[in-house]
Amino acid sequence: MEDLKSRYLSVCAEVQRAPKACVLKVLADSTNSDVVTFVLTLAGNDRHGERLADDDVFVLSQTLAGNSAIKGLDLRYNCITDKGAVYLADLIQTTQSVIAFAIVLNNNRRICAINVSRPLLFSLQEETTVHMAHMLVVNKTLRELHMGKHGMTDTGVERLCEALKMNSSLRYLDLRCNRITRDGARCLSEVLQQNSNLEILDLSFNCIEDDGAVYLSEAIKIPHSKLRALSITGNNAGTAGLMSLYKAIRVNSSLTNVYIWGNKLEEPVCVAFSQLMSSGRLLEGHTDVSPFEVDGHVCLAEASHGLRRHYYWTSPYGENYFSNAALALIS
Repeated sequence: MEDLKSRYLSVCAEVQRAPKACVLKVLADSTNSDVVTFVLTLAGNDRHGERLADDDVFVLSQTLAGNSAIKGLDLRYNCITDKGAVYLADLIQTTQSVIAFAIVLNNNRRICAINVSRPLLFSLQEETTVHMAHMLVVNKTLRELHMGKHGMTDTGVERLCEALKMNSSLRYLDLRCNRITRDGARCLSEVLQQNSNLEILDLSFNCIEDDGAVYLSEAIKIPHSKLRALSITGNNAGTAGLMSLYKAIRVNSSLTNVYIWGNKLEEPVCVAFSQLMSSGRLLEGHTDVSPFEVDGHVCLAEASHGLRRHYYWTSPYGENYFSNAALALIS
């Protein structure tokens, strides 16, 4: 790893850009580790005032090019524009890189969590989703999969669901910020009804609407449902869908975390979820809404979105169970 640090300093000198202290620290920390492969975490929200810009990304991409020890790069919350994205595209080869990850995971026995959210894809054929589906059929160790912002449609979800019916290991599926509608929600409902081991499902910022919420509610009602966290934030669901979800929550106690903000929260929904919270069925820290009254009418305000507390799935064996095997890309 010392060679990689030296290369970084060399590239900085070559392009006449001052080295970033945060990058040097990450490389120095990695030098003292016994781990053979590394995930470089350079998320901007972990530092005060020191965020990476496009030119920093260029230096980093030149430094990491061809290096097989680096298996993940976390660059969330930095000041990276389209210019920097081009540098990253050259580094990770975009679509082909994601497909390569999926193929490698066919035989991988170590990685338990992978984040391939927000890739730079230049195809509308959903090849990455198809390859991820193929991987899920044979992979027996992956517990967590993040595929947010893939432009995934119901067709892609259908392929994933076909694979999930044959997969017994996945616990956390993140499909936020895609183009999933009620048909995709119906496919996911069918998976959940077939004794699926899925425990966390994130469908935030799709468009499943009322029908999709009803489909998912039907799956939640089933006694053997293992789902314990569901997010349908920002899905254009209204009273019919959300009241169906409310009734399902009352029937099955396994679902403990529910996130619904950003939908059509009309008064019947506000009253229902207020009752869930006042009765103790839905705890304040397990949802993203908070009830209040105005002129005798119950309303819901937005509370902090807590699904990220599960981010890189926390196993019953402790928070760090998957830490050495989690692979994070850009999200």
